[in-house]
Amino acid sequence: MKHLVRVKFLILVVSLLSLLSGCGYNTMQANEEAVTAAWGNVESSYQRRADLIPNLVEAVKGYTKHEAETLKAVTEARAKVGTMQVNKDVINDPQSLAKFQQAQGQLSGALSRLMVVAEKYPDLKANQNFLDLQKQLEGTENRINVARERYNKSVQIFNTSIRTFPNSMTNSMMLHLKRKEPFKAEEGAKVAPKVKF
Repeated sequence: MKHLVRVKFLILVVSLLSLLSGCGYNTMQANEEAVTAAWGNVESSYQRRADLIPNLVEAVKGYTKHEAETLKAVTEARAKVGTMQVNKDVINDPQSLAKFQQAQGQLSGALSRLMVVAEKYPDLKANQNFLDLQKQLEGTENRINVARERYNKSVQIFNTSIRTFPNSMTNSMMLHLKRKEPFKAEEGAKVAPKVKF
């Protein structure tokens, strides 16, 4: 009789373990780690851009004595981004992510105005230091875009993994993981710019 109880107990344990392997616990954990890693790449790309800005501003300063307002706007936007306390918890708070995205958008706008100003100065456009910085900035903007796309993809995979069966049951009973917010288009991006000739 004891032998039969042990066999039933072992069958129960093996059955429970096989159920746990299909519950999605490890998958959800791995997907959340992928989101965190992708977010780190986004932050790294934005930091690279922030590090380039002082050199770019200095290169432009010498040529653009009359563009102090634009230089000030770029410097202030970078300072605002620099004062934001950003950590991995930003991805768990939609309002914090929106503030982060808004500050980065303001910096992008200020940089765009700086590049337009640079077009007015042929000597600046020919300056090798400025050209190198401009290429680095263009490459960094591309990296930011790629990092954001990868982050959004990892968020999609994570969000799907916590909402589909049987993972959703495991999440509601054990983990209580929340949806992550993807990057969204910045305000005004839905309206095409008007070009006048």
